[in-house]
Amino acid sequence: MKKSLVSKAAALVGALAMTFGFAACGQTNTADSSNSNTSDLKKVTFMLSWAPDTNHIGVYVAKNKGYFKDAGLDVDIVAVAQAGAEQAVNNGVADFALSNLTNVGVYTLKGAHIKQVLQVQQKPSAIWCALASNTAIKSPTDLDGKTFATFGSNESDAVVRRMIQTDGGKGEFDKVTVGTSTFQTMESGKADFGGFYATWEGVQADMYGPKLNCFTEPDYGVPGNADTIGIITNDKTIKNNPDLVKKFTQATQKGYEYAYANPDDAAQILVDEAPDANLKPEFVKKSMQVIVDGQYWGDPAKIKDGSFVLGTNDFKGAQEYFDFLAEEDAYTDSHDKIIHEAPQAKDLATDEFIGK
Repeated sequence: MKKSLVSKAAALVGALAMTFGFAACGQTNTADSSNSNTSDLKKVTFMLSWAPDTNHIGVYVAKNKGYFKDAGLDVDIVAVAQAGAEQAVNNGVADFALSNLTNVGVYTLKGAHIKQVLQVQQKPSAIWCALASNTAIKSPTDLDGKTFATFGSNESDAVVRRMIQTDGGKGEFDKVTVGTSTFQTMESGKADFGGFYATWEGVQADMYGPKLNCFTEPDYGVPGNADTIGIITNDKTIKNNPDLVKKFTQATQKGYEYAYANPDDAAQILVDEAPDANLKPEFVKKSMQVIVDGQYWGDPAKIKDGSFVLGTNDFKGAQEYFDFLAEEDAYTDSHDKIIHEAPQAKDLATDEFIGK
C-alpha cells in the first residue's frame, strides 16, 4: 500500500463499520423519490465518504424533506467507491461527496481537481484513546513506546507524535495496521491506543463500551482544525454547471440547518433513510446531541442572529493544520516524494455557493 495522507474520517471507518455491522450503501426510503414524479428533475449522485452517520445527516434530511426536489434535483445517495469518494468526484463518477479540506489538499497535491463548497464541521472532533482499563496510560506522554492501531496515515502519525511531544514525551511509538476494528484491535491486546471521533465512536463507547481514556488534539499542541468535514465537487462541474452546484449546496445547507435545529427528528430521518446501516435511534440521537452541545457545526446563537452562516469554510483553521502537516513532512506527491510546501486552503474551497 502506498504511503499517502488520508483523512481520519476515512481511516477510522473500520472501528465504526465493524462495531455496528454497517453496510455503506445509498439505498434510501425517501419521499423525494418514491412519492413524486422525478422525470423532470436533474439526476445527481452524492457519494458517501464512509458508512452513513451524522456527518452525512444533512444530505439525508435534504432528500427526505424534499429540499433537493424543490431545487429541481433527484439525488441518489450511493456507497463509497473502492478508490475513495474524492477520486470518484475527481473522475466524475459522483457529482458530490462528503470529504474534508485535508483530503482535498492531499488529492490536489497528487493531481486531482476538486473543491469543498460547504463545510459542516467547524472544530476538531478527533480523539486519541486508550482503553480506560489500561491504567498505564494517563496522558499522551504515556503513549511513548506503546503500539498505535493505525490505518497507515502519515497524518495520524504526525498528530500522535506532536501530542506526545507536547506532553513531554519523545513521540516514538510502534504501529500495527488495523485489520478489523480499532476497538477490537485494542481489546485483543495488539494495540494500546487508536483514533476515534468524539461525535460517533466516542458516543458508542460512552453508551455501550468499551470505556475509553481520551486526549484531544487542541489540548496537546496540534494547531488549527483537522476535521474540516464538508461537501466537495470537482472544478469542471463548478466551471460548467455552477447553477447545479449552487442548487445542491444550498439544499444540503438547508438540510444541515434543519438537523442542527431539530437534532432528534434529523436522527430519526437518518435511521429511516439508511435502513441497511442498522443504526440505533437512541445512538444517533445521542450523536446529534453531542454535536449540538459541542457546537461542532458553529455557535447556534451566531447562526440565529446571522453573524455566522452554517456551511462557511474555515480557511484559517484549515491552513494552520495544513502548515503543521507540512512541518511534519506528512505530505507526499503522486510519486511518494515529500512535499514541504503546504496546500493553500484559499485555493481548495469556496463559499460562493452557500446561502447567506
